[in-house]
Amino acid sequence: MYPGHWAQVTPDKPAVVMAGTDDVVTFAELDERSTRLARLWHDAGLRPGDGVALFMENQARFLEVVWAAMRSGLRISPVNRYLTAPEAAYIVNDCDARAIVTSTALAAVAAELADQIPGCKLRLSVDGLVDGYDSYEDALVGVSADPLDDEPLGQLMLYSSGTTGRPKGVVRPQPARKVNEGLGAVSGLGAMFGMNADTVYLSPAPIYHAAPLGFCMGATGLGGTVVLMAHFDPLDALAALERHRCTHSQWVPTMFSRLLKLPEEDRTRFDLSAHRVAIHAAAPCPRPVKEAMFEWWGPIIHEYYGGSELNGLTVVGPQDWLAHPGTVGRAVLGTLHICDEDGNELAAGEPGLVYFEQEVAPFHYHKDEEQTRSSRHPAHANWTALGDVGFVDEDGFLFLTDRATFMIISGGVNIYPREIEDVLVMHPLVDDVAVIGVPNPDMGEEVKALVQLVQGVDGTPELADELIAFARERLTHYKCPKSVDFDPALPRLPTGKLYKRVLRDRYWGERSNRLT
Repeated sequence: MYPGHWAQVTPDKPAVVMAGTDDVVTFAELDERSTRLARLWHDAGLRPGDGVALFMENQARFLEVVWAAMRSGLRISPVNRYLTAPEAAYIVNDCDARAIVTSTALAAVAAELADQIPGCKLRLSVDGLVDGYDSYEDALVGVSADPLDDEPLGQLMLYSSGTTGRPKGVVRPQPARKVNEGLGAVSGLGAMFGMNADTVYLSPAPIYHAAPLGFCMGATGLGGTVVLMAHFDPLDALAALERHRCTHSQWVPTMFSRLLKLPEEDRTRFDLSAHRVAIHAAAPCPRPVKEAMFEWWGPIIHEYYGGSELNGLTVVGPQDWLAHPGTVGRAVLGTLHICDEDGNELAAGEPGLVYFEQEVAPFHYHKDEEQTRSSRHPAHANWTALGDVGFVDEDGFLFLTDRATFMIISGGVNIYPREIEDVLVMHPLVDDVAVIGVPNPDMGEEVKALVQLVQGVDGTPELADELIAFARERLTHYKCPKSVDFDPALPRLPTGKLYKRVLRDRYWGERSNRLT
């Protein structure tokens, strides 16, 4: 199903509700607006397979832009709304976007971005004018609300935060079908968690991320209602669950942590009786946090493990998790294989690199053959890995133990150290630098920079503050170090490779992984 169907069946039913303001987009409005935008793009010469970009905060118009692409065969790339203009420009240019939609809420960055995306000729802004963009609302005036004669299913091309380097565009095979023939894996996820036309789904996370966007699309595609939070606040989230009688929700472990830190009187004063399914993913959840959530919400918590690449998926329901504490579930998409560094398959209980096998390789990285090759098993091109290490028990349940690389996961957001290192090493007093994740009880991990200074310079608190400020001028805030330590000689091997495990072990101590 898709919004065009529900516009006929339940035209006045809310498709999207903004929590806090109660702004509503009905299915009739979602269908009409997405149809007009799809036709506007088509009239401007965009054709199936062309790229478009979306640079927008969580707001009621977000999903209509996505659905416009999905009903016209276009490839849409949502861009992290917190990026700086150069960071956002990299993605817009890399995805070959011919059109972009932004909003006045991001006007300062969007205006700077406009001059850095020369291939993106059609630029529209929602809710008012932004320098370098035309009015979204004015552009749709007079555009036909009749669907295109052909509505091939479009495609999400999401950018995955890899372990090193710049973000990578994930390209998955696109089935040759119409939008009204279903969304495939997205609809399947909804069905897996019991989502249907009666679902009221709370989305507290930024929906430029793969999972929140996928579930929002699944909910509206199935005729349910999305309750979208502008930003996460623990008390507001509980209030939204109660006010809108939400049946389903999705979280990251940091949100659980912040919910649990609310005063007892706040945690218990809301009626959550309609809440039947709480889903979490995106980062490892500490076992004590999840056990505390079970004690509070009861056996309604589900977990899944997978990436934007959709190369595989595991799912675990409440009862199975309680019987196998710490697991991320059994495979429901792909076949699991655990292999050593040489690609040899390991026995149950032995940790190694996690591979998923599918009939054919399910993805490649846009314009990045090297990274695509590195994701493949050395002997089986249809076995792919995302860099996670774990083991499978005798019952087939997967347990994650660490990552093959030291990507930082802070509050469910992937942060790759090299980008930060490449900025800090440009400071005139920095000789060498390593960026790692260190434990944070709220965010899971936080960013720390370990800096080797040029000879003759001493590390001081004032210099640490200067380096943090230096990074903040060049990177979006969540990537910047929260602290800086000085090291007289970072441990590099003779080959030049930085031995990060030595550094990481200083801060993680006896904790062997993020899950304990």
